[in-house]
Amino acid sequence: MSPRRSSSSTRPSTLADVARQAGVATMTASRALNDSGYVSESVRKRVSQAAEKLRYRPNIPARQLKVRRLNAVGILLPDIANPFSAELVGGMKDVFDAEGYTTFIATANRTVKEENASLQAFIDHRVDGLVVATRGTMMGDKVLHSVAQQRIPLVTIGRPVHFRGIDSVTANHYQGAFDAVTHLIKLGHKRIGFIGIAPEDGKLLRRYQGYLAALKAAGSEPRPEYTVGPAEGPAYATQEDGYRGLLQLARLHRPPTAIFARNDFAAIGAMHAAHTLGLSIPDDIAIAGFDNIPLAAFTAPPLTTVEQPIAQQGQAAARFLIERMQGKSQQDRTAMMECRLIVRQSTDRTLSADQTLPVR
Repeated sequence: MSPRRSSSSTRPSTLADVARQAGVATMTASRALNDSGYVSESVRKRVSQAAEKLRYRPNIPARQLKVRRLNAVGILLPDIANPFSAELVGGMKDVFDAEGYTTFIATANRTVKEENASLQAFIDHRVDGLVVATRGTMMGDKVLHSVAQQRIPLVTIGRPVHFRGIDSVTANHYQGAFDAVTHLIKLGHKRIGFIGIAPEDGKLLRRYQGYLAALKAAGSEPRPEYTVGPAEGPAYATQEDGYRGLLQLARLHRPPTAIFARNDFAAIGAMHAAHTLGLSIPDDIAIAGFDNIPLAAFTAPPLTTVEQPIAQQGQAAARFLIERMQGKSQQDRTAMMECRLIVRQSTDRTLSADQTLPVR
């Protein structure tokens, strides 16, 4: 009597069988076979050989269900603690909600690894498009390039990238920073520090480049020890960064007399450090920030800052992405919005507590 054939020998091979044969996770096998994610060439080859050996054929109806439009958008933020994020998302949701799109939010926190994992999760869940509002890094930009090559509609906010298939919306961070530092220079400050990024990582941060340009325009050579902050990463600067940064600068033999912080959160942290050290603001040290978050008008003293159109950037990015997803636009676009300097008592003690001086 002939041996009985097992049911496993007659059934079609599944993706799980291929993954088991190749020694990888099922999701990894799916990425390798569909060319839809970040898989090394050696793993891709191993999965392909396993599929051929098992005579694997994809389930076409199931795949069609998977690639069906979900009317879902992924939004990647540096974090959700900064009020900037809430206002930015609010602007986006106004547009996405009106067009019937569901939004999903992920954060990168402080590492490129988490940024990449969040992007991959969005891709794996088949969102129809992506908005990325994290800070530009060399590694992160390579990942965005890879995403664009997969023809996934993508818009960045605050980090212009020059790759085909990516639109960008940004404020003029360079000019805003230039104006803030020029304001400090006109007040007589010559030793001006920057808090919010390590000096070796400032190449891609336009606020830092604006800071440097303003110093050079005034004939002042930037001093590397006057720039303090966390190492390269996609996140916003935090209050803790500002607090630690000012404490570090205060230990210098000739510390700065003024600070330009990367954002208002870092500026508020620096103000707390100044109070801890018994320094008077702005008499002992002047402090300026960037973003004009609502809290900036209520610090002690009120914070000089650069206002950028936050909600408007979110709205513009959402419109760009919808046009991409609906096939109404194939041309790469960049929208840049202007900022304005808001002068308050943290840099100019001649102003009254409820007085601000918009510049430009």
